[in-house]
Amino acid sequence: MREHFGRLPGGAAVDLITMHGDGVEVSAMTYGATIVSLRTPDRHGRVVDIALGFDTLAAYVGQRAYIGGAIGRYANRIGRASIEIDGTSHALTANEGRNHLHGGDRGFDKHVWTAELLRPGGAEGVVFSRVSPAGEEGYPGNLRVSVRYLLRRRTLEIDYTAVTDAPTHVNLTQHTYFDLSGGSSPDVLDHLVRIAAARFTPVDAELIPTGEIASVDETPFDFRAPARMGSRINAAHQQLTNGRGYDHNWVLDDASLPAARVVDPRTRRTLELSTSAPGLQFYSGNQLDGTLVGIGGRRYVRHSGFCLEPQHFPDTPHHPQFPSTRLNPGETYQSRTTLTFGVE
Repeated sequence: MREHFGRLPGGAAVDLITMHGDGVEVSAMTYGATIVSLRTPDRHGRVVDIALGFDTLAAYVGQRAYIGGAIGRYANRIGRASIEIDGTSHALTANEGRNHLHGGDRGFDKHVWTAELLRPGGAEGVVFSRVSPAGEEGYPGNLRVSVRYLLRRRTLEIDYTAVTDAPTHVNLTQHTYFDLSGGSSPDVLDHLVRIAAARFTPVDAELIPTGEIASVDETPFDFRAPARMGSRINAAHQQLTNGRGYDHNWVLDDASLPAARVVDPRTRRTLELSTSAPGLQFYSGNQLDGTLVGIGGRRYVRHSGFCLEPQHFPDTPHHPQFPSTRLNPGETYQSRTTLTFGVE
C-alpha cells in the first residue's frame, strides 16, 4: 500500500509504503528509504511497533540520530574526512568533529528516493533508487544505487546494489533502532544478544578503528553465547569508555551462519539477522539523550533502542588490511541482509 506521508520544507512529496507478511507489517518512506515502523507479535499475539520512529515527517527531517534511515555512501566513520584513490585525495564532509560519519551532512538518509512497488510470489516489497552525483559530500563518481525491502512472511530481505562511473568507495547499511519490548521496558539492556564473531575492530577516542583486529576472548565484547546487553556495558574497559557503551564493529565468522540473534526476555520476541557483509556494527543507543520525542510522545533516552548495522569495516579506505570498499566502473556493489522476526 502506498500513501502520502507529507511534504519536505522545499515542497517535495514523501510517500509511505506498507508491506504485509505473516503477522508482520513494515512501513518505509521515500525520504531516506527510511523504515518508519516494524510491527511484530509477541508470545501472546499482541502486535506492536518494535522500531523507534516518529509521528511526523518533520520530526525525521530534524533529527540527527539516523533513526530508520538507509545509510550511504559510506556507513560509519572515515577518519580525517578524506579518502585517497589512485593518488588523488578527496576531501569529504567532516560532520563529526574532524571525521566523516554516515555519508556526511546530507547522506542517503536525507534524500528523497524514487519507489517502485513489488509483489513477487505473494511477497510485498519496494525498491528505492537514486543517483548520488559526483561530488556529493565529496565522493567521486556518479553512483546509481538501489535498496530493496521485501517482506516474505516474517522475514524482511534488504538488498543493496550500486554501480559507479568512476572509482569510489561504497559501504551501505540500514540504521533502524530496535526495541523488541515495543516500549514496554524503559530500555533494551535486558535484551539477550548473541553475535557470531570471535573478533572485533577496536577504536580510538574518536571511534575511528586503530587498524587492529582483536579477539573478544575474556572481554565484554564476547557475545558468542547469549548475554544481557547491559550485563557488561559498564565494565572498566577502555573500548567501552571510548564508545560510551557498545558502538563497535564485529568481524563476522561465517556469512553462511546467522550473524546475530536478539531476544527480549519479557515479550519473547526474537530478531535473527543474517548478512553477506563482513562486519556488523552493534550500537547500544549510547547517544540518545531524551531530546528526541518519538511515537506516542515517548522520549528516546540512552539505550532506548539498539542498532545492528551490517557493513564493511569503518574507515576501511585507511586500512588496506580490511576487506576493500572500493568500487570501480564495470563492477557492481551488492550486499544482502535478512531480518527474521519470531517468538520464543
